[in-house]
Amino acid sequence: MTSRTRSTRTLAVAGLAAGALLAVGAPLAASAHVGVTPSDTAAGSYSLLTFSVGHGCDGAATTRIAIDIPESIVSVTPTVNPNWTIEKVKTGEGDAARTSQVVYTAIAPLEDGLRDTFVLSAKLPAEAAGDTLEFPVLQTCTVGETNWNETTVAGEAEPDAPAPAFTLTEASAEGDGHGHGGAATENTSGDASATAAGDSSVAPAAPSADIVARVLGVVGLVVGAVGIALAVITRRSAASK
Repeated sequence: MTSRTRSTRTLAVAGLAAGALLAVGAPLAASAHVGVTPSDTAAGSYSLLTFSVGHGCDGAATTRIAIDIPESIVSVTPTVNPNWTIEKVKTGEGDAARTSQVVYTAIAPLEDGLRDTFVLSAKLPAEAAGDTLEFPVLQTCTVGETNWNETTVAGEAEPDAPAPAFTLTEASAEGDGHGHGGAATENTSGDASATAAGDSSVAPAAPSADIVARVLGVVGLVVGAVGIALAVITRRSAASK
């Protein structure tokens, strides 16, 4: 075997390995963070906010999820999840009182690698198109905790523990704030997709991690294809000698 053949074969193996790593890493990137998916992002609308948790704290099971509610959201209603108890933490007094945090406590710890969702019905702030809403989440586990509270800045690297967030879009032309994943159509199954499916004008916002995962997946496929091509060329060159 010539030095050139060995070099080409080494490149082919490296390409295949890189493609495999990227392809495997894509779904891991998508599930690496606690995220939020709204059924509607229009300012002033009612939206079902689905928070997803798919891992523990360095392998430890999750026992508590505390979701901070932005001050601009004055009303929020948590959806019942049979695996968790729910507490609404209030701040202020009288008519000024608002739910500033929703706490889900596990009846039985959620093991690492298992996924669960938490759905909140909320009226998004009006006349706030372009604003980003952040929902810091404190994930407590049987051992340790993770505070998902870091702000993601456009153009900069994603922080290690980004807060679940999404950007508000222009208010609906209907202007009534109802019928787009609102309280009147809320379901208790913990799944916001059924509500969104009822209105073809709703375009649920995908978490940024999904976009990263898709890009990594495409890159992985391209690198893998290059590796396969190099492997074929190497075999044909070896056979002709």
